[in-house]
Amino acid sequence: MELSRPMYPILIVDDEASILQSIEITLRTHNYNNIVCIQQSDKVIDYVRNNPIEIILLDLTMPRVCGEKILREINQDFPEIPVIVITGLNDVQVAVSCMQLGAVDYLLKPVERSRLLSSVNKVVELSDLKRQYSLLKKHLLSDTLENQQAFSHIKTQSKRMKSIFQYMEAIGKSNESVLIAGETGTGKELFAKSMYQLNNYKGKFVTVNVAGLDDNMFSDSLFGHVNGAFTGASSRRDGLVEQAENGVLFLDEIGDLAYASQVKLLRLIQEKEYYPLGADVPRRAKCRILVATNMDLKKKMEEGVFRKDLYYRLSVHTVNLPPLRKRLEDIGVLVDHFIEEAAKSMNKNKPTPPTELNCLLGSYSFPGNVRELRSMVYDAVSQHKSRVMSMRVFQEHISANMGCSIPLIRAKVGCVNFFQDFEDLPQIKNIVEELIQEAISRSNGNQSVAAKMLGVSRQTLYSKLKKGCLSSFS
Repeated sequence: MELSRPMYPILIVDDEASILQSIEITLRTHNYNNIVCIQQSDKVIDYVRNNPIEIILLDLTMPRVCGEKILREINQDFPEIPVIVITGLNDVQVAVSCMQLGAVDYLLKPVERSRLLSSVNKVVELSDLKRQYSLLKKHLLSDTLENQQAFSHIKTQSKRMKSIFQYMEAIGKSNESVLIAGETGTGKELFAKSMYQLNNYKGKFVTVNVAGLDDNMFSDSLFGHVNGAFTGASSRRDGLVEQAENGVLFLDEIGDLAYASQVKLLRLIQEKEYYPLGADVPRRAKCRILVATNMDLKKKMEEGVFRKDLYYRLSVHTVNLPPLRKRLEDIGVLVDHFIEEAAKSMNKNKPTPPTELNCLLGSYSFPGNVRELRSMVYDAVSQHKSRVMSMRVFQEHISANMGCSIPLIRAKVGCVNFFQDFEDLPQIKNIVEELIQEAISRSNGNQSVAAKMLGVSRQTLYSKLKKGCLSSFS
């Protein structure tokens, strides 16, 4: 699908061909490419009845049917279509009358380019937001997905994830940028590919990791260069923006983008144009831009290392991905998927996971999220020999990454002295009881898993449970 902006056409109505051409050129040079022009006013209403319209730019003084009559009919029969009046009539009463009839703006000819673009931008953005709200409301009320295939590569049974899918469908038809935020390993690129698959783009899905790129490398990678742009540039080179024409350009690790490059990216998003290295004439950008980060961009703005104007351009739509520890119901689904995937890649029979595995994994915080779980499963499958898969690999990995020292506890709770808020120190037996109860709760009552979490044998834990945890814990 070729990118169209906006989704539905901008209808320009004027009896003067030169005015139509002037307005159309102004809009097209600012990346509005979905435009219809009508010179004969008596054809307007029929066209609107049979075609979806994003916005109408309407002249008032025309032969056959005057603009005011058209405005009145549009307001009566199609009140959802915004109308901007563009006329040579500098009359306050006429302007007031048009606004009362539903016009959203009143521009005088010859209209200034900046005034025209400002008015059209505001109306198109508002229409886009209304459409997204309507779609999101529809999805939430029906609790369905229209394009489940676009998310088939993301394994989940989480309601929270499904709501994210519904939001992505609601913004799928928008041409605005999307910021995908989430911790390392949450699958940000998979979600970017889902955004790509929600539309039948004719162009490619092009991805680049911008972390570590200096300004020259960033410019050459994205914008390309012309012949002779620098020493060694013996031929023209197309950049990634051009390679992603009528498709999607995905910029990963956007929080690491050099400050000098942020200005160029802002221009690309805002003006929809860019300069290849060594070029004097800008080229039009015809791709949708998606970005991803595992950083807190608002904090980076406060620190002065990330531009505020760029952030607000990038985050028109924001998809916040939950960490795996916030979607524990997906662990079983993911483990089964990765076991099957790993066994197939290693030409092995699919092993059966032990029944205690999900309880064990549910007690772990997964700092590396889904990517870390995948690595654990692949490692376990590679060492698997019997019918039921061993838990040893998982236990060793979790033990190596889950210390229970006081320094780690302090880091978790964010205080220098773990006991500083206690007026009287709690008795050891009370602390032991609380730890055991928490471990039993996290392991869903599985004593073997709870014992592993506490770093003791199952027999020791059983003994303490039997005694009611009233003696010292050794």
